[in-house]
Amino acid sequence: MKYHKGLFIGMIVAILGLTTTLEAQSNHTYWQQHVDYTMEVAMDVKNYQYSGTQKLVYTNNSPDEIDRVFYHLFFNAFQPGSEMDMRLQSIKDPDGRMFVDGKSRIAGLTPDKIGYLRVTDLTQDGEKVSFTEEGTILVVNLAKPIPAGGKTTFDMTFNGQVPEQVRRAGRNSSEGVALSMSQWYPKMAEYDFEGWHAYPYIGREFHGVWGDFDVKLTIDKKYVVGGSGYLQNPQEIGHGYEAPGTKVKRPRGKTLTWHFKAPMVHDFMWAADPDYIHDTLQVEDGPLLHFLYKDDKEILENWKKLQPKTAEAMKFFNNNIGKYPYDQYSVIQGGDGGMEYAMSTLITGGRSFGSLVGVMVHELAHSWFQHILATNESKHEWMDEGFTSFISSLCMNQIMDQNKQNPFENSYKGYYNLVASGKEQPQTTHSDRYDLNFAYGVAAYSKGAIFLSQLGYVIGQDKLMETLRKYYEDFKFKHPTPNDIKRTAEKVSGMHLDWYLTDWTQTTNTIDYGIKEVAAKGEKTVVTLERIGAMPMPIDILVLYNDGTQETFYAPLRMMYGEKENPYPTLKRTVLNDWPWAQPEYDFVLETPLDNIKAVVIDPSQLMADVNEENNVYQPQE
Repeated sequence: MKYHKGLFIGMIVAILGLTTTLEAQSNHTYWQQHVDYTMEVAMDVKNYQYSGTQKLVYTNNSPDEIDRVFYHLFFNAFQPGSEMDMRLQSIKDPDGRMFVDGKSRIAGLTPDKIGYLRVTDLTQDGEKVSFTEEGTILVVNLAKPIPAGGKTTFDMTFNGQVPEQVRRAGRNSSEGVALSMSQWYPKMAEYDFEGWHAYPYIGREFHGVWGDFDVKLTIDKKYVVGGSGYLQNPQEIGHGYEAPGTKVKRPRGKTLTWHFKAPMVHDFMWAADPDYIHDTLQVEDGPLLHFLYKDDKEILENWKKLQPKTAEAMKFFNNNIGKYPYDQYSVIQGGDGGMEYAMSTLITGGRSFGSLVGVMVHELAHSWFQHILATNESKHEWMDEGFTSFISSLCMNQIMDQNKQNPFENSYKGYYNLVASGKEQPQTTHSDRYDLNFAYGVAAYSKGAIFLSQLGYVIGQDKLMETLRKYYEDFKFKHPTPNDIKRTAEKVSGMHLDWYLTDWTQTTNTIDYGIKEVAAKGEKTVVTLERIGAMPMPIDILVLYNDGTQETFYAPLRMMYGEKENPYPTLKRTVLNDWPWAQPEYDFVLETPLDNIKAVVIDPSQLMADVNEENNVYQPQE
């Protein structure tokens, strides 16, 4: 099915306040916690160790009194015997970046190459608190409870060691990037209407508390740094950050202190290398783009060509989701593939141009779904990865002139492969608890993307894009849940969609409709359809006649209590009686003889994820 330009007329929306009452989150007025970080960190680039201080002002906007808090210590995962290491060794299809020659790379890390993050001192409003380190989680017993609506200040000293590059974060990547510093600081865990989300880190997904970050990073003067936040002292730093015509005045000494501020984000990433090239590009009516990549002749051309494509992608997402709320975005070579962070991303750079654009587009799209909407991706990973994959496919189809009739074809192929394997688990499975990486990947990315593309089949493509824009407008900076996207689609379409959310995400029910019989009835023809799979759907049927004409028929699903607009406006459409879910077969009559029928086709768009296409087409035998 072709997507016409009218589907992609975006609307610019303002950030809503955080006091809006949201349905279905809890019985209380909507609330969320708030954190403000002030950190000063010194990095030794010779031994890859660093030390720092952190002042964290925690605002308890919940209706509950809190007597314990939890911090993530992600770098502790990169040690032999960690939960990440144990999971890597026990899962049947381990990640090839972390498992080489039949061995866990983490298990083989020596003491000088492991990662660690250690809290050495912690006080609450000046009073010492007791704490215990449990793997990648720090459990803190408070000196005094934080009352509902109250604030408290934690002062911490900590030190860490950057692990050898194994997964996402680390030092000396395969492409020679010195420091990819993600998940590097003690990070307060999220507390929301469901309680604490202090998940151990095994290499999957994240959930965080929004707040303001003020970070001072002291590092060897030769290194160029990029990442989250706005640089506050560009006149001392240079390296292309200074305003045109400004004279750079660097302090004396062997180190520089980079001062960043990042407002209203739930994470802070930075990367550094002595050989980074730094380019910038201003997006019209948008943010300033930063590009940091190695001075390597093998990648220079692609990274230069990437820059205008990034601006195109930014405009596409602004139009089709909503306006990006920050004034900058950084694309940085680093990490081990591609991973999104606040106001920035780390991607590997040694790729073909198409692959480089593809990974940039995907990680940039995460800025909307993970860093502005920010569902709990540990529990609802399909809402982040899947929605990102959906909009990325549309974006790539446009900015790379792919001209695919179905931009989501690879997502459908992946889903069908998973169903055929018999290894599928419901999308309600926690991201850490999938039996296979394969099953997780398809459920999160492919089936998650189909949730939206197929929703367009159910409610109509224009209503789908309107749903996405309204969803962003209503729920940005609010950690939406699955019910929120469903309710948004219901409000936009006027249909009931609880059945869709339930069957697609909470079960492994499949869709399988077939044409059971096409038979003569005098001078008319009776078409009998059957529902074979457990998941119900409304059905579009295309009928082609021997004289070259064609028309469509539409059987709404009764429990939708509504119907979509005609998706094929150039063809006559007949809206049939509703099809009740409990009725396994369904008949309708064509006002023409059987010998005038050339073909009958269920869902010509192929956006309905029917697991057996062979029974979707009737053609008379010769």
